[in-house]
Amino acid sequence: MSLNSQNADINSICIVRLSAIGDVTHMLPIIHSIQKFRPGTKITWIIGKTEHKLVGDLENIEFIQFNKNLGIKAYQEVLTNLGGRKFDVLLACQVSLRANILSALISAKRKIGYDKARAKDLHSLVVNENIAAAQVHVLDSFFQFIEHIGITHKKFDWSLPIPEEAHEFAQAHIPSKVPVLAISPCSSHTLRNWSVQSYIDVANYAIEKHNMHIVLLGGNSDLEREIGEKISVQLKQPPTNLIGKDTLKQLLAILQRCTALLTPDSGPSHMATCVNTPVLALHAASNSLRSGPYLSLPWCIDKYSEAAKLHFKKSAEQIKWGTKIEKSGVMDLIKPEDVIIKLDKLLKT
Repeated sequence: MSLNSQNADINSICIVRLSAIGDVTHMLPIIHSIQKFRPGTKITWIIGKTEHKLVGDLENIEFIQFNKNLGIKAYQEVLTNLGGRKFDVLLACQVSLRANILSALISAKRKIGYDKARAKDLHSLVVNENIAAAQVHVLDSFFQFIEHIGITHKKFDWSLPIPEEAHEFAQAHIPSKVPVLAISPCSSHTLRNWSVQSYIDVANYAIEKHNMHIVLLGGNSDLEREIGEKISVQLKQPPTNLIGKDTLKQLLAILQRCTALLTPDSGPSHMATCVNTPVLALHAASNSLRSGPYLSLPWCIDKYSEAAKLHFKKSAEQIKWGTKIEKSGVMDLIKPEDVIIKLDKLLKT
């Protein structure tokens, strides 16, 4: 049977993309494209428990949560929920060991995965078809999966439902009469984090030069709360510190009301794309061309090439695509004035 014939006979698709928040937001245009250009196709998405809180209210999607905290029982729970179903297509959009085990266990006629260059943790052994090799943004790699099954049109739509309660929370905390700079200072990868003093310098410039109100965002970890306090006490005007105080949906609503977001490579960087808020994204440990906020690539402050030369004595083009340069001090390659230049340009547009 030809590939075109196989693609025409697809009625059910299972997607394995468990995490993380940023990568889950990259799946949204893929979901919307399938729904737009293959209406009626049943979509089942195997997703992490935390990530489900962000996207789990999307319409016409069957979500099956994978709770990694349950250990081996997490796999059993997914299989129980699947009830022995066999899908026409499995899109194995994640190469972690957990995701690969799930992809091996799920029954599907066709199991589509990454090319060998991007595969790891036995990924190549659990799929029977591969997307083409390419050095592209993560979101574009996801589009490769649906192109492989004949969906060649793209719907660049990141929209998510935001409940009224979340809008009310944001309205109560975010001023509407002045421009707002949100700062989410921490990544889950600590070596991607910028220095506290650098955030302070940019925030104080934004306050003095552009009369911006500062909002601090982040999770409830000790590190995030500590960094938030260190920034707060040195600002020329008191910020709104919401670190550890909001939900994922409330964060979406907050970002929607902000003028811009300043953050390292992190989940909020990509959540801002969902609400069309520009992101001043800080990249040195990771390549913005691969993992930057998709609609804000012109606003990224990217020192990845300099980092490659410093730590590998090679250009960014000479090291393996997707290499993380998570080295101590690598983010110091980004200077406050680099961000200030981008902020000034952004506010003039």
